[in-house]
Amino acid sequence: MPVPSGISINPTEPQIVEAEKLIANLCGHWQGVCRTWFEPGKLADESDVTGTMAAVVGGQFLKHQYGGTIQGRPRSGEETWVFNEITQRWQSAWIDSFHMNGAIMFSEGPATDEGCQVFGQYDVGPGTPPWGWKTLLSLRDPQQLVITAFNVSPEGDEALAVETNYRRVAEVGNE
Repeated sequence: MPVPSGISINPTEPQIVEAEKLIANLCGHWQGVCRTWFEPGKLADESDVTGTMAAVVGGQFLKHQYGGTIQGRPRSGEETWVFNEITQRWQSAWIDSFHMNGAIMFSEGPATDEGCQVFGQYDVGPGTPPWGWKTLLSLRDPQQLVITAFNVSPEGDEALAVETNYRRVAEVGNE
């Protein structure tokens, strides 16, 4: 039986197309300011950051590499983002020279109107429950990207931890 014109036989197709558009729209060179809080309401650091986002592996994945400083010391990191077509959720893997203590954080979550929101966990010490880390990736307009992260205590209390406010400085293609 033929499918009527304009009807998708894959109900997830619009979300996949939106994910591909987001990845393409995020590609570029970015500069901005990264703010870090170690205690609720008490800004610990504000420093410049630069980043590059590129579509990799045929445009299906997004690689974000960044560098800057935190409290006067060099800091760098990398995130890989993908929209999982099976689970219909965004996934990320994050490494960072300051925040991650030699570990990789895996996170997952839904799409949002401006990007996505993912949640992962990190270890704080032996015998201590892991803490959560909620990250919101928000492409506010083609030239402004805000990445906001919240610490989430084992009890579920959230506190602003990191806010990166990027402005696009150049376009970049696919690898």
